[in-house]
Amino acid sequence: MRIMTAPDYQPMTEKELLEAAGIDPDRAGQFLAELDFLEQEGAVCQTKKKKYLLPEAIGLTAATISRNKRNFGFAIPLKEDRRGDIFIPKEELMGAMNGDTVLVQVTEDRVENGAGSREGRVVKILSRGAYRFAGTFEGSRKFGFVTDTGAGEDFFIARSDMNGARNGDRVVIRVREWPSRGRRAEGIVTEVLGRATDPEALLRSLVYQHGLRTEFPDKALEEAEAIDPQIPEEEWKRRTDLQGKTIVTIDGADAKDLDDAVSVEKLPNGNFLLGVHIADVSHYVQQDSPLDREAFRRGTSVYYIDRVIPMLPEKLSNGVCSLNPQVPRLTLTCEMEIDRTGEVVGHSIYESVIRSTEKLVYTDISDILEKEDEALKERYRTILPDLRLMAELAEILRKRRRNRGSIDFDLDETYIDVDEDGKVKSIGIAERRTANRIIEEFMLKANETVSEHFFWLDIPFVFRVHEPPEAEKIEALKAFLWSLGFTLKGSSDNIHPGALNEIVEKVKGKPEENVVNTVVLRSMSKAKYSEQALGHFGLGMRYYSHFTSPIRRYPDLLIHRIIKEYLRGGWNDEREAFYQEFVPEAALQSSNRERAAEKMEKDADKLKMAEYMSAHIGEEYEGIISGILASGFFVELPNTVEGFVRVSSLEDDYYVYDRSFYRFAGERTGKTYALGQQVKVVVASADIEKREIDFRI
Repeated sequence: MRIMTAPDYQPMTEKELLEAAGIDPDRAGQFLAELDFLEQEGAVCQTKKKKYLLPEAIGLTAATISRNKRNFGFAIPLKEDRRGDIFIPKEELMGAMNGDTVLVQVTEDRVENGAGSREGRVVKILSRGAYRFAGTFEGSRKFGFVTDTGAGEDFFIARSDMNGARNGDRVVIRVREWPSRGRRAEGIVTEVLGRATDPEALLRSLVYQHGLRTEFPDKALEEAEAIDPQIPEEEWKRRTDLQGKTIVTIDGADAKDLDDAVSVEKLPNGNFLLGVHIADVSHYVQQDSPLDREAFRRGTSVYYIDRVIPMLPEKLSNGVCSLNPQVPRLTLTCEMEIDRTGEVVGHSIYESVIRSTEKLVYTDISDILEKEDEALKERYRTILPDLRLMAELAEILRKRRRNRGSIDFDLDETYIDVDEDGKVKSIGIAERRTANRIIEEFMLKANETVSEHFFWLDIPFVFRVHEPPEAEKIEALKAFLWSLGFTLKGSSDNIHPGALNEIVEKVKGKPEENVVNTVVLRSMSKAKYSEQALGHFGLGMRYYSHFTSPIRRYPDLLIHRIIKEYLRGGWNDEREAFYQEFVPEAALQSSNRERAAEKMEKDADKLKMAEYMSAHIGEEYEGIISGILASGFFVELPNTVEGFVRVSSLEDDYYVYDRSFYRFAGERTGKTYALGQQVKVVVASADIEKREIDFRI
């Protein structure tokens, strides 16, 4: 969000800002009615005297609204705030909906030493998060309503605006009137997706519920179509030509947006030379162009089930930017000399041209390295020495990372196999094998190297940060682990990642492994983007950034742009000032869009799980208790499907919720249901529309 300024606006202290606005600093909260708020995108207030001031100066917070199904909400501050989100009661939302940008006044502050909670009210809606929503149409002859939109509001639909929608249809609407005190939200039906019981219609509607952009603006498409895939002569002259090297991509079998390639050589001194070559998307997507503005709005590509909503049009993501085999491609290379202990003893970052030798697939390369598959070894005999060298180096890097405390989670990731019509064929665990780990290690090392290099240059940069966990969460984690017979070493207010990794290693191969990993992960802070190098706790790295995926992540694209400007000698005070302002804005936007993408992917998985289990009602399964609430507990099956057991369905005793030890205990029998415990369940119901599965013991 850009901060708007008047031509004569100069930074002032809070007191000076208030006095300039004619407001008594001791009574600032009483003067909210004196303010007019600029309706444009920004968070600078203008008084009736035409004075400008920041909202923080009068106790306001610029934030994004996240509404709950029960209609209360949370305001997520736009600026980093360690005090956390602000709870907003339903009656204080003032018509604000999911994704809206608002100004909030804190009415109750119970935060001490960074812990506690805050409550507030919306005083102004600055901008709306979305203008189209999807939901279920419920109507009569004269009017109707669209419910379950994810916006936190039902929309009134006039008869003339139904456009053929029938009761029980899943529809897309455009907003006619926004909600306000005493007035309902109104909408116009623009598309009928299908029946509300149709999984495909429900899946399509999730895209709208999460405010994802599916159509590219005409100007962005026109710009993409006008791109010449031929590399200009001046680029050949300026760049290092690496076409003679053996460089490969390793991805999933269905991957089309190939943005990273790797090469490994053994040097005469016994060290390794690792090359990580990343698609130079910034060459084609110029600052503030239609393509750049749309990429900024999207923030990331969204991958769900068998589909993708790309950050960039297909001509770029799958075409001119993708490192397809046997064609020259513009890249940005990070080349690292690494010794036998895994230490980077020298590196260089430069613009390059590569010609990928092969498009390799994770499963094939893993079969070679794990199973010595003879047919595949013969097929790739010319690059087999390179593959073995890659595996050797990756193991060295992994051991070094682990020894310095990096937490090596091995969480089960869901893989949902669907047929051509989108119907679920099976649900299982996505493989994370040797080839996957090779690429992971190489990308981690490149990201760390680039990040540290530009940190010491002291110029604006986008860092990937993961702050240490809060002491209260570590205390709760210790109690949980103790109940399972594990001891987490170290102080709760200064835990070392190595202590957590020790727990992760101890549970490997045990039935409770996935649950323990999940609880450890939930105890930690959420990773995000920042203009500050705050370190990455989980990886045990002081400097870390995302450099390796500019086709699908905006921070990577922005980093490439900064790197190239610096390498080309174009850095000056003007560019420094621009990035000083823009980098925090891009970091915040990218973090928010990443969160929306994760929610979309998670909800899509839940929908397909409910669809799959609806055909297995009454069947028995063994699972493990993966989460506990006051109303019941979640059970995860071996295929990662998760269902809920309501405590009210446990009829053999009265069970009391023991929050401290993550369990339910029977008052009469003493029987317990605890986190990590194996249980046998029956599928009781599966609601596809609500994305919910119920189990019974």
